[in-house]
Formats: sequence, structure tokens, C-alpha cells
Amino acid sequence: MSATSITIHFTLNGEHVSAEIEPHHTILEVLRQQFALYGARESCGQGLCGCCTVIVNGESVSGCLYLAAMADGGEVTTVEHLDASGELDVVQRAFIECGAFQCGFCTSGFILMSRQLLDRNPDPTEAEIRHFLSGNLCRCAAYPEIIEAVKLAARMRRSEGAVPA
Repeated sequence: MSATSITIHFTLNGEHVSAEIEPHHTILEVLRQQFALYGARESCGQGLCGCCTVIVNGESVSGCLYLAAMADGGEVTTVEHLDASGELDVVQRAFIECGAFQCGFCTSGFILMSRQLLDRNPDPTEAEIRHFLSGNLCRCAAYPEIIEAVKLAARMRRSEGAVPA
């Protein structure tokens, strides 16, 4: 690292970590390069597609734009944490059951956003789902399956008595 590098400390998927970064590094770069977490992907590089979505302090962010220094002292959650208990999250299971992906490049962003939606609104309408996920793009056009997966995940959460994390 250079003379301008700094050390940040944050909670990553429930674990306290630190990272040596340059001020221009994004959280996506840090997650991929220093922690080998590859679920979030850079696609557009402009925060327009949702492929790089991660959760910082409870809010979804575009990891390709969010400076890593801003995560100092915060909490970062990636798609890799959803099955930390060894079981897939209900949203992940619903996406599999509905075939809500084709190439899978955008899937982690859709899953994190869908989970955040269901944490906030356990029974969203189709219009609410479409609106909430409107910042995520699927180049394979799996949108009907994604909408069905979110509806299924909502039903599964209710039937399993799942409590938002």
C-alpha cells in the first residue's frame, strides 16, 4: 500500500475485520480482493444494475460506487452470509424453486434486495416488488420468475414463521 493507505475496521458478515485500503477503493473491490467474497459483481460500474449490491448498516448500496472508507465502523452483509448457518435463506430457496435466474450474474443482488424488501414488508404486492427491485437488471430477462420467487419467499416466511434478521 502507499503512503495514503488507511486501515478501516468493520463487521463483515458478523465478524469483526480490518482492511488496508486506498481512499479510492470501493467496498466491492475490498470484498473481492481482500476477503475473497465474489457474490457481488461489478457489471455496469455506475450503480445502475444492482449486480454489486451489498448491505451496509442495514441499507442496500451499490458496491461499485460505495467507498470502502465509508464502511469504517459499520456493518457489511453480503449474499455469502445468508447461508451462514449451513442452510439456504428462504429467499435463496424460493429463487431456486422458481428458477429465478438463468446465467446467475445478477442473482446475488436480486436476492439481497428481495430479502431487504421482505424484511420491511412481509407481504408486498406485485407492484411493490417491481418497484423495490427496479434498480436491478437481469440481462437474461428472468423477471417473471424473480417476481414469483419473491412472492413464494413471502409465503414461505409466513408459513415457517420466519422473523426478519
